[in-house]
Amino acid sequence: MEKITAKGHFHAAHRQLGYDGKCAYVHGHTWRGTFVVCAESFPRLEDIDMSVDFGALKDIFKSLDHRMLVSSRDEAFLHSGLFEPEGVILLPGNNPSVENVALYCMDQAVDVLQGLFPGRGIDYDLQLTIQETDNNFFTLDRSVTI
Repeated sequence: MEKITAKGHFHAAHRQLGYDGKCAYVHGHTWRGTFVVCAESFPRLEDIDMSVDFGALKDIFKSLDHRMLVSSRDEAFLHSGLFEPEGVILLPGNNPSVENVALYCMDQAVDVLQGLFPGRGIDYDLQLTIQETDNNFFTLDRSVTI
């Protein structure tokens, strides 16, 4: 079994619609993320003799840096007349919770892998941990065949 681990961080804001507490208000975090990608044997890009560029995974986190993370029901931040669309990231789910940040990042990681070695039948086990605060983490595991 081979394993790649890529870590990164990003600064982003969000709010939890319908939440009864301080998280209902716009606030930000320094989020930290760790991807762990495993395969029995990684294929390698011939020209550079490497499997998955760490930077391609870390770029997922960078794409969220200094952005407002929202759900589709947050009409205020999705109003292009009020906020720059480039500064807003639409996440899956009903709120931009740490769980939905992880889902978004995981989907992006699967896209990265599909772009590298499409249709090769490679079984990947992916794990993503998103750290929202010093003491709060969410971990998501996914197995995919690409």
